[in-house]
Amino acid sequence: MILFGHRFIESETFYHIDSVASIRKTPSNSLIYLEFNEENLDIIEHLTSSDIRFALHVTSIKEVIYAENLGATYIVLEQNLAKDAQKIANEYLFDAKILAHADDENDIEDLAYQGIDGAIFLKAIIKISS
Repeated sequence: MILFGHRFIESETFYHIDSVASIRKTPSNSLIYLEFNEENLDIIEHLTSSDIRFALHVTSIKEVIYAENLGATYIVLEQNLAKDAQKIANEYLFDAKILAHADDENDIEDLAYQGIDGAIFLKAIIKISS
């Protein structure tokens, strides 16, 4: 199980952007984080064509499927979707890893018992303004 933003574990930072221009404000080789929605498809296209790794926050199983097909490295979601998303990811051999938002350390155990690829704490996400 992968942990991002946990106080004991050094991990990569996710840079939450809302525009292509915001990418210029991130360090080189950054891991980009953005919300999945139709308005962000141009950003996603830019990321994939530039070979920039990214994580997509999704809110439904349909969006989980979109995220994998759009080339996301990580698919980030709330815990209530995690078990079903992980089952689908395992069934279809996704390249993307499923990450569930974790609010506290107790979530780690719950997510581990469900077989979720990883947990992401809020500390791992840095918001970048345009």
